[in-house]
Amino acid sequence: MSAENNLQHFQTEIPGGRHWFETIKCQAACPVNTDARGYIQAIAAGDFEQAYLIARGPNPLASICGRVCGAPCETACRRGEIDNPIQIRALKRFLTEHFGTETGAQRSSRIKDWLHEKVGGNLPDLPSGASRLLVDLKTRGSFTKAAGQRIAVVGSGPAGLAAAHDLALMGFSPVIFESEPVPAGMLYLGVPEYRLPRDVIMAEVKLIEDLGVEIRCNTTVGQAVTLPELREEFEAVILAVGAKRSRMLDIPGADAPQVLGGVEFLRDVALNRPIELGKRVVVIGGGNVAFDVGRSVIRKAQRDVATLASRLQNVNITRICCLESRAEMPADDIEVIEGSEEGIMLHPGLGPKEIHIQDGRVTGVTFVQCTRVFDENMRFSPQFDDSVKTTFECDTVLLTIGQMFDLSFLDSERDGVELLPNGAPKCNPETYETTANNLYVAGDLAYGTKLMIHAIASGKQVARSIYTKFLGEDISPETVELHVPLKDYAREYDYEFRKRTTLPVLPVEQRVSSQSKQVELLMNEAQARFEASRCLNCSINTIFDGEKCILCGGCVDICPSACLKIVSFDQLEFAGPTTLREDVVETEDVLSAILKDDDTCIRCGLCAARCPSAAITMENYSMEEIAA
Repeated sequence: MSAENNLQHFQTEIPGGRHWFETIKCQAACPVNTDARGYIQAIAAGDFEQAYLIARGPNPLASICGRVCGAPCETACRRGEIDNPIQIRALKRFLTEHFGTETGAQRSSRIKDWLHEKVGGNLPDLPSGASRLLVDLKTRGSFTKAAGQRIAVVGSGPAGLAAAHDLALMGFSPVIFESEPVPAGMLYLGVPEYRLPRDVIMAEVKLIEDLGVEIRCNTTVGQAVTLPELREEFEAVILAVGAKRSRMLDIPGADAPQVLGGVEFLRDVALNRPIELGKRVVVIGGGNVAFDVGRSVIRKAQRDVATLASRLQNVNITRICCLESRAEMPADDIEVIEGSEEGIMLHPGLGPKEIHIQDGRVTGVTFVQCTRVFDENMRFSPQFDDSVKTTFECDTVLLTIGQMFDLSFLDSERDGVELLPNGAPKCNPETYETTANNLYVAGDLAYGTKLMIHAIASGKQVARSIYTKFLGEDISPETVELHVPLKDYAREYDYEFRKRTTLPVLPVEQRVSSQSKQVELLMNEAQARFEASRCLNCSINTIFDGEKCILCGGCVDICPSACLKIVSFDQLEFAGPTTLREDVVETEDVLSAILKDDDTCIRCGLCAARCPSAAITMENYSMEEIAA
């Protein structure tokens, strides 16, 4: 705002382009454009199966995401600007546990049939189910299926599974090559079972196999089969191997046998392999993986101890030490809180200096104080005060300071693949095709380590790119938008004051006794509907009819969030180009405008109810992208 000619000026935007869609912040934040608002509103109405279909439409791993997704939708949720965001991930889990693949073979078969029916026109990788009003909307054009061309996918993590899922629905014949004895990559081997049950993973994988995807486990590319052989046998190859090797430290003592990679430790835990750990363990790192490792250590070391009191008296000690301060740590708050409850001792602001060795075994780690992690441009540039030292005695050190790719099967010169400085293949950022013909990358290899849902999105994008290249048809979706007036619009009583539901969790004594006991428990139906009713329903918009408005100001007076304002037209400063000012006819009359702040509006509808001239309507915005 600025002051000019004694008038307060307001930066103003004329709604257009993607404005209406971007006001639905949860959906706009999701890399696969899942209509979280849509399924949350369906939950609030008690229409749970429809809610599940909306959640499942664009996401082939919805059941897994209901448990471990990083939930950018929840971070973006506008309810968080009032008090706390909606428990979006927990609501998705509520749906999948009632209607997802994990509920049994019969349900999975129904989901498969629904997907095949849907792919006849409206592809499941596009934002489907944006509104129930559009469920019966017919597509404009046809979708030609592929002729069974064989596509090799290296890696069965989220990117590889998503790519194969969509390729199968498009008519291709995908074959996944997985070096591990189990499918799903780091979902199975890197995510602890107490967060993600193995039966949920296998149910999701089974449905993908039922769609026509072949998965070959214990098949390492570079050993069992070479990359040139894959490229010779298959029409295209997707590299979706992920970053699954721990980054090691370059300090004295870091090569000791008792210094282990955290990712490798989680892998051995997942496969029930014997692991030798001491009674005093130091985990180095400050992210979620560090807490996955630390909490898994506690479960392994103390699972046979009967009571919490005896655990506290036990000599087993697990520490997590990291460069970052507590405020800077990338680990989720819930991980830190639950880790503390389970006995993890957190030591932020420390940088490892030396691992001490005696008689060939680790005896401790010396740290120095970290005075700064990032520089003024927020680039990683740690600084230390070597005069302030801390030493912890320990028997085992686990490193969770980052992860690396294993691309030993790839020969840049032989395979014609240009590599980036970080060793990853260079690729087209839109198609993910590398500099080698018909060789694609997905997930971590495409853009570095991000959230699981980003990996899923990249796998789906690769599938679309391959479809376009082989069939010559660009899957360029056509956006269909509608604003539908709502009669007798009303919200739940006191919905704006309802507090975020606290998720039930298993008591500490029970959960640390096993690697498989779930920490976070399921909402019941009443809790789910209550939590869903907190949603502000950002697809609802107040639409003003200037011809009917009498500028009485009643809407401004009654608005509980003060999001409406009536101002002189001369007070408007438009953001971006507009012809509106030029379109206004010169007149001696004073022109006025009604301004609305969409970010603070709670969609209560009081303005429409108060308006004496029916100039305000509450309208539902619906967007769906259909194959053009």
